[in-house]
Amino acid sequence: MAVDAQTPDHRSLRTASWSLLESPVAPPSQPPPPNATTCDNVPEVWAALQRTLPGCIVAVCALGLLGNLFVLSVFLAPRRRLSAAETYLANLAASDLVFSLGLPFWAENVRNAFHWPFGGALCRVVNGMIKANLFISIFLVVAISQDRYQVLVHPVASRRRPRRRRARATCALVWALGGVLSVPTFLLRSLSAVPGLNITACVLQLPHPAWHYARLVELSVLGFLLPLAALVFFNGHILGALWARREGPGAQGAGARGSKTTALILTLVGAFVLCWAPYHFFVLLDLLFQVGAVQGCFLENFVDLGLVVANFFAFLNSCLNPVLYVFVGRLFRTKAWELFRQCTPRGLASATSTRRQSHQLTGWN
Repeated sequence: MAVDAQTPDHRSLRTASWSLLESPVAPPSQPPPPNATTCDNVPEVWAALQRTLPGCIVAVCALGLLGNLFVLSVFLAPRRRLSAAETYLANLAASDLVFSLGLPFWAENVRNAFHWPFGGALCRVVNGMIKANLFISIFLVVAISQDRYQVLVHPVASRRRPRRRRARATCALVWALGGVLSVPTFLLRSLSAVPGLNITACVLQLPHPAWHYARLVELSVLGFLLPLAALVFFNGHILGALWARREGPGAQGAGARGSKTTALILTLVGAFVLCWAPYHFFVLLDLLFQVGAVQGCFLENFVDLGLVVANFFAFLNSCLNPVLYVFVGRLFRTKAWELFRQCTPRGLASATSTRRQSHQLTGWN
């Protein structure tokens, strides 16, 4: 369809409307030539995604809400001061919970074939909230690894520092940074009427083409490459320290704990890479397509469809965090058992309390 300089074309509209992470696809600055051909030759695939994706988003939302609410209840119900580890995990659960609250809006948006029925204010607020909490969740994952690095690799130095106060300050800084990075989304997301499709879409209206490349740097560098490098550095040193302890004196008692910690760390880093790498791979392909380095209808459809699926896997990471960071760890299991004992009759809990009390919490594994 013909477009003008103020209206996104069908491809840009589709990508911007389906993307929760604001893929840096620029609307064309000039109308396409009259004899231009369209590459939208897979309507059956888009129709299938439009039927199935809303249900998947709602399922992720339900799991994220239930899992993160449960995590917060376990940590906050006892009404006591949180340790440094609990502070990080509680903030991670809170961030993922807020992120999950925005998913039903996008499920309805997809079900309505990109038509945004909630008004301009919610267009900005929902997308800004999603963007902020995606960054917050990623940065908290790095903060968790950094805290484990200090405790396990430099245990003597970590005991001299007020870890609880530092954890609260770090979490406050992460929330502030996530808010700053989401400011462009709050300001530039708006409703755009698309007469050819008879819809009003919630899209990112960037004022200058250079902004698209700045957003690409923000998403790829701050949202993936730097966090991934930090995770590899911190967790690589953690694994090295655990391996050295297994080989050193008194390693027999620490062998099982080290194995569990190793498995958990590898699971955490693996989940982060598997959930986020596909999205950034397709963003790179899309950039190459936009600058003309690669062309073709097959590649255009491949990138469009890949960005949709990759978006889903990216925000699936927020749903998995309660499982990977908390349910797998002994810290959460211990706290959940303590809350269970407080909420049940003493006679029911006393039968197994002796056995549970023998498992003292010495780490996150």
